[in-house]
Amino acid sequence: MIRTPPTTPSRGLRRDVCAAGAAALLVAASVLAGRHIEDTSRTLFVDWPPLLASWGPHLGPGTPAAVLVAVATVTYGPVLAARLPWRALLPAAWGTAMMWILSLALVDGWHRGIAHRLTTRHEYLQVVDRFDDIPAALRGFTGHILLDSPDNWPAHVAGHPPAATLTFVLLDRIGLRGGGWAGMWCITVGATACVAVLVTVRALADEALARRAAPFLVLAPAAVWMGTSADAYFAAVAAWAVALSALAVTRRSPGWAGASGLLFGLTCYLSYGLTLVALIAAAALVLGRRGVRERPVPVAALLAGLAVVPTVFTLAGFDWLEAYRLLVTRYGQGAGGIRPYGYWVWANPACAVLITGLATAAGLRRTAAVLVRHRTGPPADVRLAFLVCAALVALLVADLSGMSKAETERIWLPFALWLLPACAFLTRPRLWLAAQALLALLLNHLLFTGW
Repeated sequence: MIRTPPTTPSRGLRRDVCAAGAAALLVAASVLAGRHIEDTSRTLFVDWPPLLASWGPHLGPGTPAAVLVAVATVTYGPVLAARLPWRALLPAAWGTAMMWILSLALVDGWHRGIAHRLTTRHEYLQVVDRFDDIPAALRGFTGHILLDSPDNWPAHVAGHPPAATLTFVLLDRIGLRGGGWAGMWCITVGATACVAVLVTVRALADEALARRAAPFLVLAPAAVWMGTSADAYFAAVAAWAVALSALAVTRRSPGWAGASGLLFGLTCYLSYGLTLVALIAAAALVLGRRGVRERPVPVAALLAGLAVVPTVFTLAGFDWLEAYRLLVTRYGQGAGGIRPYGYWVWANPACAVLITGLATAAGLRRTAAVLVRHRTGPPADVRLAFLVCAALVALLVADLSGMSKAETERIWLPFALWLLPACAFLTRPRLWLAAQALLALLLNHLLFTGW
């Protein structure tokens, strides 16, 4: 039987609306302040702060499909999430999330919305031909990170460990060449992230909460940037690393633990910033600590799996620490050395609001309330609240680091997805789902988003 949250007075809904309103005010303030800074000093390097986007109301071939997916999910999503067998819910969530991401991307058309995104001068496909000799490319990778180095890498290649670029090199090698295949890879894999989060919530909290969160994970405004961005792919790998660790500790399975460690190692070689996903993984281990105490083997298997990818890249000649040190220098050579920290440190959370939606802001208010009442509240609610807070801490650490000034909304995807389960605490889910869908549709049809 599916547990529903206890009936709450209208005061609870009013507080939810106030939290959503405060989040909207944060976004409005970031837009107005950003517009002023950009008009006067031009130090933000974005056309529609705080987003890397430009104003351009438009419709496209994906518009009817996006509206249809939104209406169907708002209308039937909560009921289907509650009634479908679990094994049917997971592929249904993946398929619907993929349709949502793809339809939003196609609002800009196939070429601009998907095929062209990963072929621009900043992107990975620009350097595929330079990896004809993969071992040599890895050995010389750090020699091309700095802007003043010979044949310096494009921004995204230089800004990530080489596993990110190698993904697209390998796709090219097996015949899936060009931006279209690369874009569909990111959309298809990225859409699985919602399934990974559902698996984690079910393992660490309970199935009822996972089911309530499912429509919000499917219909997330984050879909605007998941099609097409390599960060959607990174987010999915990181999410599955956490999901498998949750399965490992709750089922006491060395196999799941080893697979989780393998994916964590890959995650760290896809993006330097995703080392912070360790905070979410640590929360999973804490929540499953009883299984860890009773059978520590899964932790040993996780550590063994974790060592695989770093060992392979190190033996191939790539020095992760040296590359990161050089990246920090490169960061200062570009927009990161000019963009004002004083603006982005609070505008980045405004970006997170746009990615996760106003419903998540209301859900985070309820998450805080659950933690305040942790001694008397349902244990499953407390466990979910703890997991969500770990993701929020990871996001805030990334924000405060100062290494997110030259980045935009796409980099928050791997953390933002873990905030969405907070929506499981909300009452009147259809109302909040409609708000989520409307925000995504407005963003995608009023702005041309970057990356």
